[in-house]
Amino acid sequence: MSTTTPSRRRRRAPSRIERVAGKAAALQKPRVILALLLLLALTSVMLLDGYLRAEVGGDQRVRTGASSSKVPDKILDGGPILTFRGGQATTVSVPDKTIALTFDDGPNPTWTPQVLKILEKYDIPATFFVVGSMVSRYPGIVGDMVEQGNEVGIHTFTHVDLSYQSDARVNREMQQTQLALAGAAGITTTLFRAPYSSETDAIDNYSWPVYKKLGEDGYTSVFVDTDSDDWKRPGVSKIIKWATPEDGAGASVLFHDAGGERSQTIRALPKYIEKMKAKGYTFTTISGAIQQAESANGQQASGQADGQQASGQQTGTGATDGGGQQAEGSAPGSGQQPDGQPQQLPSGQAGGGGTATLQAAHREATGATLYEGKALIGAVAVAEWAVPVLSVGLMVVGVAVMGRFGMMLLLARRHYRQRNRRRFSWGPPVHQPVSVIVPAYNEKECIANTLASLSKSTHPIEIIVVDDGSTDGTSEIARNAAHELGMTNVRVIRQENVGKPAALNNGVRSASHEIVVMMDGDTVFEPDTVRQLVQPFAHPGIGAVAGNAKVGNRNTVIGAWQHIEYVMGFNLDRRMYDLLRCMPTIPGAIGAFRREAVLEVGGMSEDTLAEDTDITIAMHRAGRRVVYQEHARAWTEAPGSLKQLWSQRYRWSYGTMQALWKHRKSLTDKGPSGRFGRVGMPLVVIFQIVTPVFAPLIDVFTVYSMIFVDFTAALLAWLAVLGVQLLCAAYAFRLDREKYRYLLMMPLQQLAYRQMMYLVLIHSCITALTGGRLRWQKLKRTGEVGTPAGVS
Repeated sequence: MSTTTPSRRRRRAPSRIERVAGKAAALQKPRVILALLLLLALTSVMLLDGYLRAEVGGDQRVRTGASSSKVPDKILDGGPILTFRGGQATTVSVPDKTIALTFDDGPNPTWTPQVLKILEKYDIPATFFVVGSMVSRYPGIVGDMVEQGNEVGIHTFTHVDLSYQSDARVNREMQQTQLALAGAAGITTTLFRAPYSSETDAIDNYSWPVYKKLGEDGYTSVFVDTDSDDWKRPGVSKIIKWATPEDGAGASVLFHDAGGERSQTIRALPKYIEKMKAKGYTFTTISGAIQQAESANGQQASGQADGQQASGQQTGTGATDGGGQQAEGSAPGSGQQPDGQPQQLPSGQAGGGGTATLQAAHREATGATLYEGKALIGAVAVAEWAVPVLSVGLMVVGVAVMGRFGMMLLLARRHYRQRNRRRFSWGPPVHQPVSVIVPAYNEKECIANTLASLSKSTHPIEIIVVDDGSTDGTSEIARNAAHELGMTNVRVIRQENVGKPAALNNGVRSASHEIVVMMDGDTVFEPDTVRQLVQPFAHPGIGAVAGNAKVGNRNTVIGAWQHIEYVMGFNLDRRMYDLLRCMPTIPGAIGAFRREAVLEVGGMSEDTLAEDTDITIAMHRAGRRVVYQEHARAWTEAPGSLKQLWSQRYRWSYGTMQALWKHRKSLTDKGPSGRFGRVGMPLVVIFQIVTPVFAPLIDVFTVYSMIFVDFTAALLAWLAVLGVQLLCAAYAFRLDREKYRYLLMMPLQQLAYRQMMYLVLIHSCITALTGGRLRWQKLKRTGEVGTPAGVS
């Protein structure tokens, strides 16, 4: 039995256009990812900033009136310092004639430096219970605080009532604050004061488990027994009175260096210090108070191990440094420097310990904790800088967007009234024949419809179909269609696949008439389109005319979105630019030129992907006027999928950037070129590049505000902007006599379609900045667009 091996067919080598398309696709992927990463970075920065300001994840609940039946009486009746030695809850009181001065809620860039200056003047220490988010925002203040000899404790990261929070949230609040301290001052701490806490008798059944859990982790919880109530702003005299202990008793005294307007605190603090010193009081930190209390109780001789327990550590279980590692450092009550020598106290401080003792709760941050802390401080610095800049950008974008809408409405109305006056005329009617150039590449689905629409033209034309190396039989289909339609004015020219600009140039060179009309191979004209399009050439100064491109396949969601964009964005824009005499683009689907003007500027250039924008700007620079003829309508097949739409708009936006860069010298030119450079180019850059690039700020801020700030206000603001856009769109539809029912798709367009356009434009900007270069890309067509119903 014999078998025969079928001959293998040789694999066809990819064509030039296929190789270029492959390279283009390879280039696009990393830039799309980069565009998405930029948007993700923007969102992350905003979320971080919102988290720091308690807008993201904030919890304003404060528990009051809960039972304390499960809290031991010795704790409720004990001193303001709660430790867990060997797993046993113990309270410590501040010794008589001693004040542990404490400040909550900082640091604050206005009030905390003033407090530090007062403390430095009177040479006394204090303990600052800091909020982690504030530490990360103002790390320099915390560094100064520690360097000055003060002690710091944790007041959570976002100032939430921990009794409402899960264990995971409690751990996160503590660890993030430790990281902030590590990044700001290179330390961690074992001291903690809960937000909204007061005296120990306020501990309830909900907060007690939190204190026990933190005690097991090695934290010393600090309360108050004398509260200045300065946050009430009762006046300097009352602040001093309320902060004064009774009958010479020691006290943990609470002031605030943040959380509100603290001018009364700043005025009261020097007077309070002087008063208490006059009464014979000394000032110390929480660790200093612990050391003194133990000294008074005869525990100082217990040795190094007991001294470590006094710092709030339990045997075998020390305070963590925020990174999950055992904290190391001198014990609060050791009274010794690392070399074992006794330390000296600054004047005004309680005896029995030096700087190391006064800051005994501090631990040096090392390893991953230190680097993670510095990374957190760096990220917050970026957010602190970026968000205000973005806010300013948002205002600029908002003003630009509203200004654009205002300009479009006013100038479009003026343009419509001017061009539709009964007496308006471009000049003597233009009856001379024109050449219609149809570049085509693999347009087998559409070319027959295109020729069928041109066969009904009411204006004398010759048709030149330039087949740019099609592989689907486009030229044969065009010849057959012309034969079947009885069209003797059709010429089909075949050339190698070298691109659309070359095909158009070939058609211009082959044209028999002085006016050439250019259209796409997927476009159909109305019978009167060519006649309307060429009438402006009655004016000798006009070198080119832009027609009115319409979306033919508008009955799909994507088609309806593009229909709104064409009517509102493109055509309103063109009316505005026409009056300002700085039309930036003649659409490839429908445009007319004086042949001599095209040849004068060198024809259609291959330097950019937007050859239509390129030649339009070149016309302006050559002193040729470009106008918009709204009555010359062409129906084009818009991309039918998101992938094709992305590809088309990417080419358009990137090509526009290329064209603007190519003609950048017009900014300094004189005459007509300079006029376009100083009027048209800034408008295009602002309205078509800068504003759309930063327009996502509006949506990002809106979503952020809806979720984390004020849903109702943000929603109303978004609806107000949508209302303005609907007004502009409705007016544009009225001018173009379009059906308003398509405007029902506009809210969805704002939510989905516009976001895609943002990403496309950002993608194009990244491509431009990275020096990428792409070629003309072919979109898949269906041929479903024909001559509109009712038009014959």
